[in-house]
Amino acid sequence: MATDITVPTLGESVKEATVARWFKKVGERVEMDEPLVELETDKVTVEINAKAAGTLAEIKVPEGENVAIGALLGSIGEGGAVAKPATAKAEPAKAEAPKPAAPAVAAKQAEGAKLAPSVERLVEENKLDPKAIPATGKDGRLTKGDVLASLESSAKAPAPQAPAAPSGPRPQAAREERVRMTRLRKRIAERLKQAQNTAAMLTTFNEVDMTKVNEARLHYRETFEKKHGVRLGFMSFFVKASIVALREFPAANGEIDGDDIVYKNYYDIGVAVGTPQGLVVPVLRDADRLSFAEIEKTSAGLGQKARDGKLTIEDLTGGTFTISNGGVYGSLLSTPILNPPQSGILGMHKIQERPVVIGGKIEIRPMMYLALSYDHRIVDGREAVSVLVRIKECLEDPQRILLDM
Repeated sequence: MATDITVPTLGESVKEATVARWFKKVGERVEMDEPLVELETDKVTVEINAKAAGTLAEIKVPEGENVAIGALLGSIGEGGAVAKPATAKAEPAKAEAPKPAAPAVAAKQAEGAKLAPSVERLVEENKLDPKAIPATGKDGRLTKGDVLASLESSAKAPAPQAPAAPSGPRPQAAREERVRMTRLRKRIAERLKQAQNTAAMLTTFNEVDMTKVNEARLHYRETFEKKHGVRLGFMSFFVKASIVALREFPAANGEIDGDDIVYKNYYDIGVAVGTPQGLVVPVLRDADRLSFAEIEKTSAGLGQKARDGKLTIEDLTGGTFTISNGGVYGSLLSTPILNPPQSGILGMHKIQERPVVIGGKIEIRPMMYLALSYDHRIVDGREAVSVLVRIKECLEDPQRILLDM
């Protein structure tokens, strides 16, 4: 009896995936729980393992093709009888995708269904026909996200979904390489552009003297590592300092939801990680409850998972504030882009020795430029500057972190 290989549920907001690669060829032996195929979504890359031992009997969806959640990818057979592998433009796989996946995207507002107050307000203010907007809510209901997506789509200048053909003859085509954008790269591009189009984004700058942090790391380095089994890095200091500032200025830890401001009384701090596939932002959950050692262990673990392509949807979901460290690449100063729907992102940079005036004397100090990009719709300039100053104060006098000052 054949065992189907299907696309599992990959997260509430994930509707489809791309087959990145098959680890086995048709006819090859497959062991129980052995990785069979790698799927790429707009958030993570996941491996699908075999649910039974046997022989890979059929590949219905080749590498590079898109599939809906629940679609049939192939099958595992008990014996040696195998089917032909799918060709580059295999259409049957799309036809066999289960019916329930499509209506979630293409359905219209159900007849007689009552609109939620926030949705009704958006529809009336923008003079829209709710029946003409694709509904993705439960039982065919129109959500606020559906209306906002429709408005954003109508506001854009008409453009094809994807280039149907190359733009024209390229004089240096023989010396160029054309590679299709991955789903993750396209999602990154969409979110970054969304941040620029939606938020009133500004950046404020300051600089911090890292002398005290460097001294603390040097003084406690060996003891800390022996006790906790992890190095005392910079990230724990920046996470803790940010939380002190966010508690005092909660708007920078909040978001705009329609006509409401959502103030979050928890601190899920996203830590941006660069990978070969693109930038991802895994989240440190309830970072205010974590010790320095727990922050270092968790952030190191998430960073490794990111580089190995092992992050899950749960690792990336949510986040109330983000920290991005361009300094690891040598960046001296930058303006980080917001991670929607968050209203603040802190940019760390390279530590560089510079002459500064201390008590009327010129001294050489390890200095770092800090940048805070913020959504001016919710965070005022005074608040943004104050957040950055409070982070600076905590780093220049780490005892403030322990005293929450």
